[in-house]
Amino acid sequence: MTRKEFIKRLMQISVIGAFPALYSWQVEPFWVEFVRRKLPVKNLPEALEGKILMQISDLHVGDRFDWNFLIDSFQKAQKLHPDFVVYTGDFVNHGTEEEQEDLKKVMEHAVHGKLGTFGILGNHDYGKNWDDTECSENVSDILESFGISMLKNNSEESYGLNFIGFEDLWSPNFYPMEVMKNYDPSKANIILCHNPDACDRDIWNGYQGWILSGHTHGGQCRIPGIITPILPVENKKYVSGEIDLQDGRMLYINRAIGHSFQIRFMVRPEITLFTLTQA
Repeated sequence: MTRKEFIKRLMQISVIGAFPALYSWQVEPFWVEFVRRKLPVKNLPEALEGKILMQISDLHVGDRFDWNFLIDSFQKAQKLHPDFVVYTGDFVNHGTEEEQEDLKKVMEHAVHGKLGTFGILGNHDYGKNWDDTECSENVSDILESFGISMLKNNSEESYGLNFIGFEDLWSPNFYPMEVMKNYDPSKANIILCHNPDACDRDIWNGYQGWILSGHTHGGQCRIPGIITPILPVENKKYVSGEIDLQDGRMLYINRAIGHSFQIRFMVRPEITLFTLTQA
């Protein structure tokens, strides 16, 4: 091989090697996927058959990526006219005053459901060490001011659909039995729980139905069926998508719209559109 051929081959290898890095940094983190699925709910009122429930999770407003992407995604989501919208936690990254101000700018464009809009907090909403209750209350107040009903170990019914919301598993306020001790199985129930590891705790009081979670971001980078190197959960089965917990509970883990770091590979950011059906 001549020197000229060697340099040419080296440049080709460099370009090929650089493409995945550029793609995972500048393309996939901003290539949101609208995932459409059915959500069979027990005791669903006939009037809600076919209605759309949208799940948005893990905004992570901060300085890790350009959060104007969230506004653009919200504007696209609004055109789908969901009937219900649920936000399943981690609205900010560290909860600083600057991030809270930026959250206000983002939530000016929030997606709302025609019949109801609900939210729960995630671990990042409790500040850098996940124990700042003043930060979590500030974040919650901001969200309430933009028309999101925040569920904190309580439930709220809307048009016959009962939303049960937990505080975050890693927070100082994780007391799910405050609401689960009065859980009514005759209602059409959906539980919002940021961290899917809570599914393995003894807190469910015989609950059977759907649990909508976030937290994992799907690992952000993975080779499906081979490796997901980073998952912030104890149960490594909790990656993303639908998981049958084999006891009447069904878990859905949203891959998140925001990012802890601006890198994704084979794990596109997600907004989920569930079509409600009678189980």
